[in-house]
Amino acid sequence: MSAPEPNNTESTTAPEPTPIPDPTNSAEAATGSEPVANTEAAVVAPESAGTTETTAEATEAPEAAPAPEDAPAPEAAPVPAPAPRPSAMPRPPAMPRPPATPIRPAAPAAPIIAAPAASSDAAEWGRVEVDGTVSVREGETWRVVGEYPDGTPAEALAYFARKYDDLAFKVNTLEQRVQSGGAAAGDLAKQAGHLVAEVTDATAVGDLAGLRGRLDALTASLAGAAAAEAVEAKAAVDAAIAERTALVERSEAIAAQDLSAVQWKKVTEEMAALFDAWQSHQQNGARLPKGAANQLWKRFRDARATVDRQRRAFYAELDETHKAARDIKARLVERAEALAPKGVDGIPAYRGLLDEWKAAGRAGRKADDALWAKFKAAGDALYSARAEHAAATEAESAPRIEARTALLAEAKAVADEPNLGKARALLTRIQRQWDDVGRIFPRERERALDDRLRAIEQELKAREDVDWKRNNPETKARAGAMSEQLLQAIEKLEAERDAAEKAGDAKALKQANEALEARRAWLNALDG
Repeated sequence: MSAPEPNNTESTTAPEPTPIPDPTNSAEAATGSEPVANTEAAVVAPESAGTTETTAEATEAPEAAPAPEDAPAPEAAPVPAPAPRPSAMPRPPAMPRPPATPIRPAAPAAPIIAAPAASSDAAEWGRVEVDGTVSVREGETWRVVGEYPDGTPAEALAYFARKYDDLAFKVNTLEQRVQSGGAAAGDLAKQAGHLVAEVTDATAVGDLAGLRGRLDALTASLAGAAAAEAVEAKAAVDAAIAERTALVERSEAIAAQDLSAVQWKKVTEEMAALFDAWQSHQQNGARLPKGAANQLWKRFRDARATVDRQRRAFYAELDETHKAARDIKARLVERAEALAPKGVDGIPAYRGLLDEWKAAGRAGRKADDALWAKFKAAGDALYSARAEHAAATEAESAPRIEARTALLAEAKAVADEPNLGKARALLTRIQRQWDDVGRIFPRERERALDDRLRAIEQELKAREDVDWKRNNPETKARAGAMSEQLLQAIEKLEAERDAAEKAGDAKALKQANEALEARRAWLNALDG
């Protein structure tokens, strides 16, 4: 028959510390998440041991190699059958064993696996008393770890050795994680602390002191890294607070400005960018203390609420303004369309409506575009009518244009005529014929032809002014008196020049020559 689950002396003393979950759980070993408590029952009733022990042994961590069948037992003397162990508390009467209920009634019962014998290492670190009490050696002292009254000493040591193997496997796994890196030193230090608590006073047989020493070495090696991580974490938190404070201050600065005179599109985009940065910082940045995070969020939220409230008020007022402008422009469109029957005569009134349109203000881009299309269509109809009228009038004026063009060609002879009287008579005749031609449309074409004739008139008048100045009797009398005076002055200066030349006075000679040149130039101007 299979060995029953041993009684554990710790069931009447302090409870066994919560162990780290079994490292054989691949998902938990890979992620390194914080372990979940997984306590193991210290005492199992003998009646249920037959099926429970077999299943537990099949799922536990790798067991210690069993001793060969011909290996001598740890105790030289044969172990007598276990006797009931006296206890301070009376043991309750045994309950009748309920019938075993198999998990799958159709399947046969699982075969009973015999417990392996204790390994030589277990025999080195543990011993079993006659009454089944199992102790472990820690240094020079022995500590009781439990009881195994219903089995052989080898089975008892093998059972508690497997518990040691489980602990050793966890320590090995933690050492490998430390060597491979990638995990936070603080998390590894916490796991090392859990293992220290689990190894201390563990109900296992093996080199527990060695495990504790390895854990102490791990804890010491992780202490510095954990402290450095704490410093880095604090620096990251301080930087995160500074970054988030900058977002808050910028949002408050936006909310504090005169929001009645801002470009709301730009402000809305900036506030949206700040909020996106806030969310990204929350998701990817360092985790802030709750108090600081709540305080910063309250300030940021209040600033956003202020801007949002002002934005809604602005757009509500803008909607009213747009509605009023939309009504005004709709009426202007109706008035412009009513001018269509007037044709060209409606253009002055349409220009007045256009001034009113500009003063009406904005009605919103979409409404403005639609209303302007109708208003412009009404104006285009008027200007199209004017263009048609101008084309018809221009066709009617074509003979007049040809007549005036011919008169301009004839007027070119005015400039070539040296006799001013004949030139004036020719120009006067052309001017009379010009007026007889009649009006020309469009007016721009008429003005262009008039300007060309006016240039010929101005050129002849300039010639007449010059001739008048030259032949005016009064002007001639004044010119004659001036010429006489200049001739006398020139005669006197020539005598002074000759005297200076005879005297050898260079200075007087130079002055006389300069004066003579000036007087002669004046005389030439009068004669010319």
